[in-house]
Amino acid sequence: MATLSRFEDLKIWQESRLLNKCLFDLLLVQDDRKYGFLINHIFKTSGSIMDNIAEGFEREGNKEFIQFLSIAKGSAGELRSQIYRAMDLKLILEKDFDQLQSQLLSISSQISLFINYLKKSEFKGNKFKEPSLEYGDSTDLESFINPISD
Repeated sequence: MATLSRFEDLKIWQESRLLNKCLFDLLLVQDDRKYGFLINHIFKTSGSIMDNIAEGFEREGNKEFIQFLSIAKGSAGELRSQIYRAMDLKLILEKDFDQLQSQLLSISSQISLFINYLKKSEFKGNKFKEPSLEYGDSTDLESFINPISD
């Protein structure tokens, strides 16, 4: 039976981390004197996705986790808007935009699926159940867990 004890095991967090690194690699070489405001905002927003997933998980209650996942999903939408501006300003190429857009749509979709899973779950969170965490049908939860690979 699968158990989830670390936010680092979540696919959505791992993919958000990869997206953050990808953006950093793409935009680090840019002249931040001219577009620093947008680049800085993009970095903050992409970090917000992974940070809200982590914070919600660490609060150990499904309702709070759902709330923070919703914030992370909102940040994914905000970031999609920002990368349009970055492409319009020629900070990123169209091919990079397409890749980022695809990653963001995937992350957003996965967050929605996870929110729906948590809403249907009878488990209310670690803070409401001691000492161990069991999720019932592991095949459902396993679709959200990914072993860490760096």
